[in-house]
Formats: sequence, C-alpha cells, structure tokens
Amino acid sequence: MLGDVRVRSRAGFESERRGSHPYIDFRIFHGNSLVSLTFHLFSLHGLIEYFHLDMMKLRRFLVMIQEDYHSQNPYHNAVHAADVTQAMHCYLKEPKLASSVTPWDVLLSLIAAATHDLDHPGVNQPFLIKTNHYLATLYKNTSVLENHHWRSAVGLLRESGLFSHMPLESRQQMETEIGALILATDISRQNEYLSLFRSHLDRGDLRLEDPRHRHLVLQMALKCADICNPCRTWELSKQWSEKVTEEFFHQGKLQY
Repeated sequence: MLGDVRVRSRAGFESERRGSHPYIDFRIFHGNSLVSLTFHLFSLHGLIEYFHLDMMKLRRFLVMIQEDYHSQNPYHNAVHAADVTQAMHCYLKEPKLASSVTPWDVLLSLIAAATHDLDHPGVNQPFLIKTNHYLATLYKNTSVLENHHWRSAVGLLRESGLFSHMPLESRQQMETEIGALILATDISRQNEYLSLFRSHLDRGDLRLEDPRHRHLVLQMALKCADICNPCRTWELSKQWSEKVTEEFFHQGKLQY
C-alpha cells in the first residue's frame, strides 16, 4: 500500500507536512482506507452533527462506495479515491477558502472526491468510445466516465438513505451539485474550466461569497486534488506514477 509515514494522534490520524500536503499512510487501514478516512473527515468537519446523519447509514454508504471501486485497477481504485479525498480536505482547510465555504460546500466536496472515479473500469474514455462500449453509447460519447461516476454515486446516495430525512428539493440539489463537481474532473474539458477560471482572475471579480464563484473554486480544487500526486513526497509520487503507468499498459494490451 502507498505511503510510509507512521500515523498516530488523538483522532487516530496524524499527518506530517512534507512537501505540499500532509499525507497519510493508508496501510494502517488494512484495505479500508476510503471508509476510515472519509468517516473521520465527516466527523472532523462536524458534518455528522450539522446534518443530523445516522452514523450507521453513513458507514454503510461509505462501505458501498469503497466496494464499488475495482480493487484490481492498479491506479483507479479506492486508495486513489482516498488520496483525492484527503487532498480535497487539505484544500478546504486553506484559510481563504475555509473562511468562505459552508457546511453544505464541505459535504458535497468530500462526497464528490470520494466518488469521483466510482466504478472506474480501468480504461479511458477514448478506449470506451472506440470499442463501442455501452457507457459510451449511453452518454453519447460525452464525459462518459465522469457521467458514469456521478450516476453511480447518485444510485448509492439513494440506496443508502443517508439523506432521506432531508427535503426532496435539497436531495435533488445535492445530486446536481455533486454531478457538477465530478464532471469538472473530465480532462477533455480542461480548457473550458481553466478559461473560465482565468477570466475571473484576470478581471479580479472572483467573489467567494457568491455561491456560483465558490462552486467554481471547488470544481478547480477537485480537479487539482485528482491529479495532485506529483506534489506528494517523492516516495509517494513515484509509486503513483508506477501505478498509473501499469494501468495504461494494461489498457494497451487490451487494444492489441
């Protein structure tokens, strides 16, 4: 498993600041990294109390998420999801963003991070399109994987009943906003999001008190979290590079 740092603290977690982000040794979770980490972050951010979440339903929801990742994928698996979720937490704790985000923002950001590659088949979108995969047909060759991850997350949200105590309108808004976050991770739409973000920066009109602007920043944060492993310590970054290369080579074997 990735990582080599010893982890201990009052909460059962300790992160050392080495490089750009604190990081966690996922080996201590014995294959349960995504469940343990995300549950801890929900507690740390006060989401369980704020949204009156049933802890058994929350754990069941997180177990369902973890089990929907393909452990045989060298890279796109539950450990990657945990890594991205931990990075998203770090961005949410950055002072300027932390002073502006609401509990709702934090809730959606952590769920989107945990589910952003849900049920990933271990191959990329061009492969699915060229092989006439049913997902490519279903989503009309547009953000194929990201739409699938989002819809899979929505299915688990509904099945778990975690937010069944909330009004229907709130649940529908949650599903839509989680979708917008996950869809932002589509690398083929990179220029679209970067251009929009740069235009706000150039004009100097980005206002975090505006929910729309804040959501854009969270989209950018998730995009960064998704590909931040080169910013980890060398030991971790090297392992992630090896894992993603292994997955690419596996796809190459399927193509020929």
